[in-house]
Formats: sequence, C-alpha cells, structure tokens
Amino acid sequence: MIISPPLLPQLDPAALDPARTDPMMDAVDKFELPHGMYPIAFDRRWHCGLHLSPDSHGPVHAIADGEVVAYRVCQHAMDSGRGNAGFVLLRHTSETGVGRTLTFYSLYMHLLPLAEYHMFGRDGKQLPEFLRMPSGHAPKGAVTTAVSGSKNLKVRRKSILGFLGRHEDRPHLHFEIFMTQRDFETWFGHTQLGNIAPATLDRSEWWGHTCFTIPAGCDFHSLPPGTGNDNKLHGVEFEPGQEGRNPLPLHVETYFSNGTKYTNVWSEAADGTHTLLTPQPVPEAGYEYGLYDRATALYPACPSDGYELLRVGRIVSPTKTLPANARATWMKVAWASDRQGYIDINAQNITRLSDADFPFFMGWQTVSDANTPFDKDGLCDIEVLKKMLRDVSDHESLVSPQFTGLREKEETLRRYLLLTPGVREKLRRFVCLAPSEWDSSHNDTRYAQLLDEGEFYHGNRKGYDDFQKYLNEIQFWDVTGLPTGKKLWFFHPLGFIRHFRKCGWLSENELLGMLPTSALRNARAADGHKYWVSEKINITQATKNLIRNNLVSLNETMQKFGISPNPLRMAAFLANAMEETQWFTRLHEANPDAKYWPWDGRGFLQLTWPDNYIKYWEFLGRTIPATLKRELSTSARTASKEGKNITVQDSRHPALTAQMTQWRADVSDGRLDPGKSAGTYWAWTKAAVYADKFPALQRQFQNITKPDFRPVTYYSCLSYGQVAATVNFGSPQKDTSKIARVNGILARYQAYTSALMMLADGTLFPNSEGQGWDSPEGFERRENNDF
Repeated sequence: MIISPPLLPQLDPAALDPARTDPMMDAVDKFELPHGMYPIAFDRRWHCGLHLSPDSHGPVHAIADGEVVAYRVCQHAMDSGRGNAGFVLLRHTSETGVGRTLTFYSLYMHLLPLAEYHMFGRDGKQLPEFLRMPSGHAPKGAVTTAVSGSKNLKVRRKSILGFLGRHEDRPHLHFEIFMTQRDFETWFGHTQLGNIAPATLDRSEWWGHTCFTIPAGCDFHSLPPGTGNDNKLHGVEFEPGQEGRNPLPLHVETYFSNGTKYTNVWSEAADGTHTLLTPQPVPEAGYEYGLYDRATALYPACPSDGYELLRVGRIVSPTKTLPANARATWMKVAWASDRQGYIDINAQNITRLSDADFPFFMGWQTVSDANTPFDKDGLCDIEVLKKMLRDVSDHESLVSPQFTGLREKEETLRRYLLLTPGVREKLRRFVCLAPSEWDSSHNDTRYAQLLDEGEFYHGNRKGYDDFQKYLNEIQFWDVTGLPTGKKLWFFHPLGFIRHFRKCGWLSENELLGMLPTSALRNARAADGHKYWVSEKINITQATKNLIRNNLVSLNETMQKFGISPNPLRMAAFLANAMEETQWFTRLHEANPDAKYWPWDGRGFLQLTWPDNYIKYWEFLGRTIPATLKRELSTSARTASKEGKNITVQDSRHPALTAQMTQWRADVSDGRLDPGKSAGTYWAWTKAAVYADKFPALQRQFQNITKPDFRPVTYYSCLSYGQVAATVNFGSPQKDTSKIARVNGILARYQAYTSALMMLADGTLFPNSEGQGWDSPEGFERRENNDF
C-alpha cells in the first residue's frame, strides 16, 4: 500500500529529526487549521473532514492510485468570490497483506476555479485532461454541476487534482477519508479495533510499531538472567536497570528510526486513564543496525527466528525452528516512573500486537450510535466527550461568562478543543460512524435545530430555506452512486494516512510500476569497442509471473528486515533487486563461466560464493559440517585467485549433493528463499546505514550511440551508490570513486530514481540550473496498460 498526503511540501534535509519516522507527515500536520477540526465542528455538529492550509495556493495531489467517483470543476468562484465549490472524490483499492484488500474514499473540496489559475501562476497543464474544463455550465457566481466519474477514469498517486481554493474567504482544502459500512466490515472485521481485551493472534497481519501489554505484578530484572559480571550475555552487552514489580498494567510501544530503537511506556490506572512513564521515547542507538549480529549471538540455534523476536517480540514466520525454551526475549522497559528493568516480552502472559491491530490502548476507538458524544439532535455533549477521552481534569476555566445557553455550550466546546493539551491528538484516533455532510438527505436532521429559539434562523424561515437551497447546490451525493441516507465510517484523514504509511505492503502492479522504462547499458561492438545504449525495459508475462510467484515472500522479507515501510530503504533494496534480476526476469544467474560456479548468483540480491550461501543457511538454523565449510572456503579463495571455477564439485560430497544442492536451488526456485536470502544479506551487510541517508541526487548524463546519438540524463546518488557497492562488492567503499566500478551502476541509479518516484515523497531532482524539482528530467511513468 503506497499512500501520501494531499499536500507535498519540499523537505529540508538539514532540518530532519532522525528520531522522527515520517517527516513528510510531520510537515503536513502543521497545515491543519483549528477552524475545521475532526470530527467535531465548533457549532457542536459532526465535521468528518479537516481543513488544511499551506502558505500558498499550491497543488492538491491524489493520495493514492484510484478511480474518479465524482468531480466538479468550476469556471468561477461562488458567494461573490468568497468560496470555491470544486472537488474530486476518489475510490481507492489497495493491498495491505495476503488476501487483505482495503477499499476507501478520499474527498478534496474547495479547489480553485479555472478563472483564477493565472492569479497564482498556474496554467492547469499538469492536471488530468478531465479537470481542465468546467464540469457544467453555470452563471458567474453560481455553483457548477457535479458529474459522475467512471471506473475507466483513473488517477495515479501524486497526480495533481487541482489547486488550493477557499471557503468563506478562508484559503484551505477540506479533506476527508471514509469507508462504506460494507468495506469497513470487510477489512476491519479482521483487526482488533474496538476490542478492549485483545489477544496475541498467531500469524495475524502485522506491520508498523509493535505494542505490548504487560499485566501488573510481573517480575523485572536488573539484567537478563545468565548475564555475566561484565554485563554481557553471549557476548551481547546489556545496560543494568532496576529489579522490581510493576504496580500497574503497562502498555509498551517500540519502533525503529534510522537504526535506533525507541520505546514508549504508559501505565494504566483502575479508571482506564493512562500515564506516560517515558516523557521522551527511550532510545537505544544502533540497535537496529546491529540486529543481525545480536540475533546470531543470542539465538545461535536459529538466528532468523531470533531476529523476529528482537524486532517484534514474537516469531511471525509460519515455520518456527527455534525451540520454545530458547525464545526468551529480554527487553528493557520502564516499569515505574523512575525505574527500568528487563522482562521477557515473549512470555505467554504478555499481549503482543502491532499497528495492524489498531490496539485500543494506543487510542483507537470506534464512535457509533452505541458509543457517541452526539445527542439525538446531533450536537456534541462535552461531558460525554470527556468521558470517552478518559479526561478527568478540571476544565471549569474553559467556560466563558460572556455567553449563555447554546452559545455558552458552543464556546465551552471550542475552548476545550483548542486549549486542552492532547485532545486533538486523541481525536485523531476516533473512527466515526456518521452521515456525510455532502448527502442532502440528512439536511433536515442535521440543521433543523437552527430554527429553535436562540439559534441562527429562529423566526427566519425564509433564511433557513435559502440556506437549505444553498446546501443542495453545493452537495453532490446524488452523482456518486453511493447509497443515500446511509452513515459512513470516517477517519481523521492525516491520522489514517500516517497510520497506513506504516504498512508498506506492495501489490503486483506497484512492484511492476517502479521498473524504469529504459536502462543504460554498456555494449560491445564487433571490433571489441564498448559503447553505451539505452535499452527499453518491457514488462513481459515472464516478468509478471516472477513477481506474482514471489510477491508474498518479497513483502514479508521487507517487513521482517525493516526495509518496509521506509521508502528510502525500499527504493534502495528494490532498485538493486531490479538490476540484479535483469529487471525481474530471472532469479538465477546460471553462468557456468563464473569463477564462483556452481555457487553462482541466486535470489533477488544474488548470493554468490559458498561462504555467503552458508552464512544464509546458518541464519536459518541449518547445520553445515565444519570440514565442508573449510574445504569450500579454501576452494573459493583458490578460484578467486586463479580466476577459475570452484574446484569442489557437488559429486564429491554426498551430503552436499543430497541436501545442500536443493537448498542452493531453493534460493532461486523456492517459495521463500529468493526474498529471504536477499533480506538476510541486506541485514548482515548493514546496507540500511546508507539507505537511510536522505538522497542527495546529482544530475548526470551519458551519451549513447544507438539507435541515435544523444545524451541521456540520469541521477547519481552517493548514499545509494554505497548501497549498490554493498550489494555488488559486499561492503561500502572508503574510496568512493570505486562505486563507478559497480556492475550496472548507471542502470542501478536509473532504477533508484524510478523507485523513489513510486515510493517516496518530497525528493529533489536538480535540473540543469541546479534547482530542485519534484520529478526527474525526462522521467516516464509507466501507465496502467503496461501491466
């Protein structure tokens, strides 16, 4: 699942906080306005979207690939120029795991009218063709007709849907994300959303941050049992803590960012309120980069299982090699406000969940007819809201003496929402069953109270009827094809996007879509001279079959080794995998002339030489005879020195022939190994150290001679070049000039550029003047018909 916010500001690499996992969402969060909050407006009614306003009337982007449900393109503004009624409504269908299809809708409202593009330096040429003309005819100042989309009318993620407009003279985008009841039940019925007593589910979908619930009265140790006087256990050093027992249940969140592990801990009181025991996330620097070494030391019987225990607190792979009595996972946790100690978080009495479960103790809760702060008139009751938020603080100071009656309630709510710390953050995790404000069938129910005494239209029936007429003009539900009069499940839009960006699961089309359309390659003429060509990369049935057969394994590999959901890591990993597999066409080098034959390249990051294969097998918990390891290693060194094939043949070793040759073949032909072997290699070489660096791209060009002489632009990147060197040479290069010797380095750069465009946001590609642009020069994006 690839998703991004509707506004994409450029990021300043120098200002990024390495402890923050999603700097793009951090930047967009700052655009949220207080006058359009989710899910409650200041008039105490539902407001199931939010208002976003950056500094300029910039472009509004599609948050994901989708089809157009309905849209309205206005030629002019309405309300004497005070408002814009243009909108686009999209339907998105995305994959989050095996057999897990998520369908949701996104709405972009108050888009700039065509007549005003020139005022802000826009020409509309970046828009899809259907958005360049008015969607209907209307007098100047009136609302243009909304029209239906179709399944054949599609947009891609980051496509520009229009430009920021205004409403009531306030420049902003009204933005919503919602699901129908059926779609909601189909996907969320398999999560633990709303479950106040969740349990650890074996082989459930998992992604994002890991969450643990530790019951009260558990024993915490100052050091893991068995630790020596040097504070080391199996060579791994542990920092001493304090022993004791936690007086209250604990909720723990762990996550990784730029190689550091972070931990947050809350205690839970009897009334359900939570107290944060860690004012700042507790860091363990370098923990993630060293996970392979740590797992190998602590879990020698099967480091692969141990790697999962250390990352997520349980073994999530379908097969478990590590014996049950060897799975203790000692994690340092704050068990009181000033105490930390070690506890085995793999213990049976500890609940282990992830963001995929939407755990209630992280604030996720559903708001529906059975559990709502809204009364029968559709107005929010602040006391009920405070109870839902478990807010027991004294808020009497929020009551303003200058208002009475309904106005006092509105002002009290407004002040509560704006001035109470943490309230807006808690509301981000409300998932609300509510009517759409764009469905006219709800108008009387939603606004009838405006005629009551003390309300805006009391004694002014004509004004109320004119207001209803205006509503019907701007509303558009009748053209969407969605059922009228039905409630929908709404999410805080930025909260939804931020949460699902932690998923990182890629569909077949998303993987194929990041293949570059062409690649630079060194060819050799008949006279022996080398020259450069730019070859077209076609997606054939063989390409589709390879991805289809390995899609699950590749996704699970990227999740296991922390490659996903980080877009920079995914781009670096997959860009190398594309070139290594000849653009997803083969998983076996099959080169008898290679000096490492028959231990030639296999997998998505092709393993070569027996030492690498054996290192991978031992990570899986397989035993390789020591004598065979020595002989293979000696033969490999001889072959490397003399430039010949490895002299130890399979036929000389019955054990090798019977079992290890099959293991070797599995790395290219097996159900799991092509991806897992690549992930393991990625982990032990610590390629993520360079992949995590913000890409500083440099514009380059290479002259080609066939089919015509012309320069081809590509973008080099030192940090990615070091990843490529790690993949191709086995380690980064102190002498960075040697990166130019990496096999297929120019094509790898092109693959990285293409992967960044598919996966990342806010990447700067310098043009000929050195200025940064959000798209590479000459970049061609694959269209849907390529798949």
